[in-house]
Amino acid sequence: MQTVLVSTEWVQEHMSDPNIRLIEVDVDTTAYEQGHIPGAIGLNWQTQLQDPIRRDIPSKAQLEATLGGLGVSDKHTIVLYGDNNNWFAAFAFWVLKIYGHEDVRLMDGGRKKWIAEGRPITKEVPNYAPTEYRAKEPDLSLRAFFPQVLESLNRPEVALVDVRSPQEYTGELIAPPGLMETAQRGGHIPGARNIPWVQAVREDGTFKSPEELRALYEAQGITPDKQVVAYCRIGERSAHTWFVLKYLLGYPNVRNYDGSWTEWGNIVGTPIERETPTHTHSGGSAAPCPQ
Repeated sequence: MQTVLVSTEWVQEHMSDPNIRLIEVDVDTTAYEQGHIPGAIGLNWQTQLQDPIRRDIPSKAQLEATLGGLGVSDKHTIVLYGDNNNWFAAFAFWVLKIYGHEDVRLMDGGRKKWIAEGRPITKEVPNYAPTEYRAKEPDLSLRAFFPQVLESLNRPEVALVDVRSPQEYTGELIAPPGLMETAQRGGHIPGARNIPWVQAVREDGTFKSPEELRALYEAQGITPDKQVVAYCRIGERSAHTWFVLKYLLGYPNVRNYDGSWTEWGNIVGTPIERETPTHTHSGGSAAPCPQ
């Protein structure tokens, strides 16, 4: 399997490699300017990883213009990292894979681990010569849309994973405090299992071992023979889980439903469940976690 995870040590050794582009994508869009890995480019998820008007991922042309303008080509090895254990770095990974980028990797542990280890940071913004980025036609097999998810309800071959906090899953919270993208109703998609994204990582931000991850998901019936759909609130936490299932565990059929709860909880007549979860114990799932 292609290398998709690299260590902080590997990144420090390869910071100056001209064939590599380091890209930081944070939930906190001000974090990059406070200090970042030398040579890393900052991508703003609000303005560069989604369409500014339509609620959608960037178009092929938008992505090509953004990355080309920043000096990233489709031939580069892209190494992504960010805050919150790589939430939006994983989202960026998912977008790049939709558009066919060959070699994309995540830095295991993200920004948190890099800083905790006292590795170099800078406020200097790199200035790479613009290049031509050529994206492929979008691979929509990696993405789930509302009609597909609705049609899949009660089908035994489909497994839905709600990666939000238990409080969001039960409907006690519609969205974490202070976040603007929200829904009219709380709860979860009928039949979805609640496996919060935070259960997939260790305290230092790195991913758990494949053995631990396999046990976590298979215990809830999320098995490789199923068509798996992951969702959260707006698709970034579920991109993290999508990465785990598809790339760390090798599940053959995993989609990220990026419409997620903000779409599902707003559509008139959409079925919603609110029963208390009985399967969100272990692994720190009930611990407070942002978003």
